Amino acid sequence: MTVAARKRRLADESDATFDRELDDLPQELRWREWMGRIEAVLFASASPVGREDLARVVGQGAPVEMLIEDIQAEVTGRPYELVQVADGWMFRTKTQFADAIKAAADLGEQSLGFTEMEMGVLCAIAYHQPIDRAGLASIFGKEVSRDLLARLRYKDLIASGPRSPRPGAPHTFVTTETFLVTFDLQSLRDLPDIEITSDFQHAGGSPSQTQDKTR
Repeated sequence: MTVAARKRRLADESDATFDRELDDLPQELRWREWMGRIEAVLFASASPVGREDLARVVGQGAPVEMLIEDIQAEVTGRPYELVQVADGWMFRTKTQFADAIKAAADLGEQSLGFTEMEMGVLCAIAYHQPIDRAGLASIFGKEVSRDLLARLRYKDLIASGPRSPRPGAPHTFVTTETFLVTFDLQSLRDLPDIEITSDFQHAGGSPSQTQDKTR
């Protein structure tokens, strides 16, 4: 039996033993149990959980979005919130508690810790993707180091895109789902309106504001 076949069999066996429908419970208790399951799955995940995965723990045809809305209403007064990010949902702490989190147990050391140039390059890739190193060099007026790009790759913020039409077909760079999650974006359409200009040519300076998105 192939690995894929074994995985399918295990999944089928799991579905057979896991009671999704909860038909033996009154409607109100069934709804509460479904809310609890979704909340538990979201708490256990460090990344956004998509609708398809959440639907596996509730009854067939159960309105996942309505269950999420009820959870969101229930946690309104708590220091965290349930938000939609990328193609799923996740819990995150509210920004007003950021200083408290950083002050406790040195949790602030777990931040991504961007340099100014890294942030500038990441911003350029986000707005001009797919873009190769030559394209980045034309924006910054100098070559962007492979080490800097490797650091962004290591943080899973960028990945390889399609080959560039330039001679030699160099690799291009695109942002990842981790990028969306890190900056609380549902999609690239949620990027703020900025213009990537020569402002970046000096160590990745801050871009100027404009009315048009450059992508």
